[in-house]
Amino acid sequence: MTQIAPNMAKNNFRLSLQRRFFLLRRCFSCSYDSSTPSEILNTTSPPACHQSGNEDHKDSDLVPLKISLLGDPQIGKTSFLAKYIGDEKDEQEDNHEKGLNLMDKTFVVEGARIYYSIWEVDGAEKSQNHIPLACQDSVAILFMFDLTSRCTLNNVISWYQEARKWNQTAILILIGTKFDDFIQLPIDLQFTIASQARAYAKAINATLFFSSAAYNINVNKIFKFVTTKLFDLPWTIERNLTIGEPIIDF
Repeated sequence: MTQIAPNMAKNNFRLSLQRRFFLLRRCFSCSYDSSTPSEILNTTSPPACHQSGNEDHKDSDLVPLKISLLGDPQIGKTSFLAKYIGDEKDEQEDNHEKGLNLMDKTFVVEGARIYYSIWEVDGAEKSQNHIPLACQDSVAILFMFDLTSRCTLNNVISWYQEARKWNQTAILILIGTKFDDFIQLPIDLQFTIASQARAYAKAINATLFFSSAAYNINVNKIFKFVTTKLFDLPWTIERNLTIGEPIIDF
């Protein structure tokens, strides 16, 4: 008798999660097709929806979701992404073409497989025409800036304004990179930058994370936060506003 209630609760949670998987899959499955990244990048519009009655059984439980990374060049976006992808990066082809870097990661939550297709715009001015393709149909948009370069933080507003033209519903996250360098700055400068970052995050209604790819600070936690937000999973992050520590604000 003592195990009946926990088992029922677990089953109810799994059914609830599966319903949300199916809903998201129905909403976003048409955003992806079987084209290679090179073929996708050579198009001028988002990938079309292809339906087939002979869908491969191994992909029947796959939930494909798209995430966008935006920000100025040389701020650590690629290093951040490579840290999250981990060993899977070595197995993927080089998709860094024409200002877009496409990488993916597949993982399992409660028996369902989630496939994150992550689209990074490299940040150069000539690459900004890829923003529509990168942002359309994304479930989350990560705006990134270098914590040691205030001009990259100032430019976040421009990235946000452009992204919002193409996506009004994505989860928004503001990420300060290179926290390991940031903590070497004078404490008063750290306070000023942190205060400005918090104000910007509030202005665009985004959750703020300070991170470091070099030391794997908050990298996995950011993607876990996205996943929990998408599927209403029972995980709560703790707010941290302490100067000298990796800030999390929401």
